[in-house]
Amino acid sequence: MCNVGHPSQPPRAPTQVQTRRTKQTTPRSSGSFRSPTTSNPTSELENYDTIALNMFGEAIQKMKTMGARQVMLQVLNFATVIATGLMIWKGLGLALNNESPIVVVLSGSMEPAFYRGDLLFLHNPRDTPFEVGDITVYKLNGVEVPIVHRILETHTLRLNPLKQKILTKGDNNFDDDLGLYNGREWLDREHLIGKVRGFIPYIGYVTIAMNDFPWLKYILIGILGLLALFQRE
Repeated sequence: MCNVGHPSQPPRAPTQVQTRRTKQTTPRSSGSFRSPTTSNPTSELENYDTIALNMFGEAIQKMKTMGARQVMLQVLNFATVIATGLMIWKGLGLALNNESPIVVVLSGSMEPAFYRGDLLFLHNPRDTPFEVGDITVYKLNGVEVPIVHRILETHTLRLNPLKQKILTKGDNNFDDDLGLYNGREWLDREHLIGKVRGFIPYIGYVTIAMNDFPWLKYILIGILGLLALFQRE
């Protein structure tokens, strides 16, 4: 299922360089050729921790040189930025009639239409029924992550066209989504968050990286906070 959140070049042969012989030979430095080494995840995390500590240490020293009034002003500026972002998100949700107007593809079940890391924009039409072929995002009770799949089949009541029974399937899957419905035979319209209206390829990898490496999220938030605090204008 498609959840919402390179070929490498062959190694080149070493280039041979012909030099003139001399009577005295000097030992070849250890930096001439690098032997393949395996990365150590522990040492990499320690390096990241050291960089973060140094960055915050310098920030604290700089804050000590600032006046209390200047610090409070910068804190208010940062809070204004956060509040503005939340207002834009809520306004976008109201305009598009759904609680999650932007989602990220987390798997490859909708390839080749969408790939992992694509950013999707959703719209939930109020007075228009969903149709076969629409790519929708749905969420069931008890399932943490929404799923983006295509509508394979739909049944609409004559008296109320907005009351629909819907069956979905991933483009890259062999079977429909019946096994994902937790014992249900159909999706109701209420389970659908919206249909895909547009996308930006691969930009959602930033979100995926922050989910896979939570420390990256905190570093990014810290950097943004420091930038807001130390911006003089």
